[in-house]
Amino acid sequence: MSHISIWGELSDVDHELSHVDVSGVRTRVLWAGAGPDLVLLHGTGGHLEAYARDIAGLARDFRVTVYDMVGHGWSDLPDKPYTTDVLSDHLIGVMDALGVEHAHLSGESLGGWVAAWTAAHHPDRVDRLVLNTPGNIANKPEVMAKVRDSTLAAVLDPSDEKVRPRVEFLFHHKEMVTDELVALRRAVYSRPGFEQAIRNTLVLQDPEVRKDFAWDPSWVGKITAPTLLLWTEHDPTGGLDEADLLLEWLPDARLHVIADAGHWPQWEKVDEFLAAHREFLLS
Repeated sequence: MSHISIWGELSDVDHELSHVDVSGVRTRVLWAGAGPDLVLLHGTGGHLEAYARDIAGLARDFRVTVYDMVGHGWSDLPDKPYTTDVLSDHLIGVMDALGVEHAHLSGESLGGWVAAWTAAHHPDRVDRLVLNTPGNIANKPEVMAKVRDSTLAAVLDPSDEKVRPRVEFLFHHKEMVTDELVALRRAVYSRPGFEQAIRNTLVLQDPEVRKDFAWDPSWVGKITAPTLLLWTEHDPTGGLDEADLLLEWLPDARLHVIADAGHWPQWEKVDEFLAAHREFLLS
């Protein structure tokens, strides 16, 4: 397998990396391309480089925005719980700061949860919605414990030995986890104040906190945006039975299953990920 370099993926696409102020939160943002607005949202403990392999391809058809959610990546780390509503408000603030009135949203894992919450509570801001391995729709305690324990262990000891397994958890083809990707995650986890920030993120893996935001037809059914569910054959956070739940709850949804991939199909199966987005968002 040829070496994958984040900078190599971005080397031939015009893009801008900057910071915007979102209600006092210095927020790292990258954007590229022109066309309909498409905002990509990463997962728990993640950062915008989760989409490094997709930006150039999507920028041919869209104005693509990727950003570090509050408490993540190199955005600010205010000390408060990063519940789904807080993360959604931050997303709306990012859109406001960039002058984006409405956009397609595509979120992976926690990012899918935030994108769906935003579509339900701010329907005028969302055109179409892609939920990419949105993660543990059924609120399984064992999945919550796995995400919480593996993430916290890597932040408390951001060594290669602890961080690499946390990144490998996202992949079906673990040989695709590069030293660069692990080093990037280690740098994030080593930031001053990040231990408290990750605890503020992991409140969503606490069943008592989660119950107020858990996937449920009472709010999922309010989503009017046409929705594409992107599932995979080897997602460690939830199987196709959970995709079936969303298909029941969402008023307008369809399912696309990507074979031979885990929790990060945007990295493992780039061509299919891009084609699914183009077909759904441009139709």
